[in-house]
Amino acid sequence: MSQLPAPLTRLPAHSDTAGSESPRLTRKPAFWRTWLSLALFWPLLLGAADRAQSAREFKRQLAEKIMPYWYDTAVDHQYGGYLLSDDAARKVLPATEKQIVTQSRMVWGFAHAHRKGLSTADRNYLKAAEQGYRFLLAHFLDPESGGYYWTTDLAGKPLNQRKIVYGEAFVIYAFVEYYRASHDQEALKRAMDLYTVLQRRAHDREHGGWIEHFERDWTPMLKPVPEAIVEVGGMKSANTHLHLMEALTELYDVTHDPAVRKSLQEAVKINATYFYPREPGQSCFHRHLDWKPATEPSSAGLSYGHNVEFAWLFIRAQRVLGEPLSWDHFNAHLEHALKYGYDHQRGGLYSRGKDEQPATDTDKVWWVQAEMLAALTDALQHKQDRAYSEALDKLVDFIFKYQANPADAIWLDTVAADGTPKNTAKAHAWKANYHDVRAMVKFVEAFGGGF
Repeated sequence: MSQLPAPLTRLPAHSDTAGSESPRLTRKPAFWRTWLSLALFWPLLLGAADRAQSAREFKRQLAEKIMPYWYDTAVDHQYGGYLLSDDAARKVLPATEKQIVTQSRMVWGFAHAHRKGLSTADRNYLKAAEQGYRFLLAHFLDPESGGYYWTTDLAGKPLNQRKIVYGEAFVIYAFVEYYRASHDQEALKRAMDLYTVLQRRAHDREHGGWIEHFERDWTPMLKPVPEAIVEVGGMKSANTHLHLMEALTELYDVTHDPAVRKSLQEAVKINATYFYPREPGQSCFHRHLDWKPATEPSSAGLSYGHNVEFAWLFIRAQRVLGEPLSWDHFNAHLEHALKYGYDHQRGGLYSRGKDEQPATDTDKVWWVQAEMLAALTDALQHKQDRAYSEALDKLVDFIFKYQANPADAIWLDTVAADGTPKNTAKAHAWKANYHDVRAMVKFVEAFGGGF
């Protein structure tokens, strides 16, 4: 993809909207207005043309390479569910277990692909989603205490029976998307059942929000032990509350249930107040259960990827709720990421930073690029902005050149700032067809005419 060209000529110091007009502008206003419009918007028009071409390429990759890759390599035809272990540069050991987050994300990814018309006679993505959905019900669902286990072996025998809300949120998210694709009322009922369990077992009635880590019987795990797996036991995390907001948004969108609406409003307020405030440099990873700041060194810093993911999911939640859209809050997070975490030379979003300082981790991780792709796409759908346009085009260019594996277009886990591969994994227990597929679909629908 080509870089944006420079403007054809330098703009004059004044414009026809300034306080006073020169005689020349007064004599030929139509000419100068046309000239100024072309000078201002020509780079945007050229960028839009390139963007449409990029959208067509993303669409082609999704249809011909990316979704076929996931179908051919990940669907477990023996036991059900998905096998996630692959690398672009080396041979890796086969998967030995199935984990709730990526199993759920794969259900979502295949259901989403089917909804977008990508299923074929050879690869029915709805069927691929269905067998994963059935595997979750048969082997991850706890028939006694409710909720879904963290891991099983390949055949479905439970290995880690703890309940971690981060994973539970993705089950809701997956079941809603599977319901949309299949119209299977059972899937929607299962999503609502899990929501009810989480409200009864995990919702913090004293301080608000949700406690995140539990033993199988929903006994809370309130210490920072390794068994907590995701984030920190005894704390509330931006990560979990963000993805719970994401799941509740989609659940409310299809149910319009009053209780779900109330929970979604709570999740939106918590995320926007405590974890991703209007001052993006004050974003944080964790807080204590009573919302006091976490001062531990392990909780220091912020994630650019999560900040921009919050930005667009925040707008999505408000839109579903029918509430005013906080584009100022959205723009604050996007502009902070562009100022401190974005590579304006090569394109791409860095991983981590701190306050309003240069990035502390300049690796480019696949999901971070995906969320920046989604956020910039939504930003330009809302309004034309040259800085956003240039950043999006450079990001897409970087993805095509460095993040995507040339053979099959699957995004590599991590590359360095200059695009040098650092982690060439294509699929593993934390990497499925969710972040990147979702972002590419958004991009195609925004700039390529849809599916």
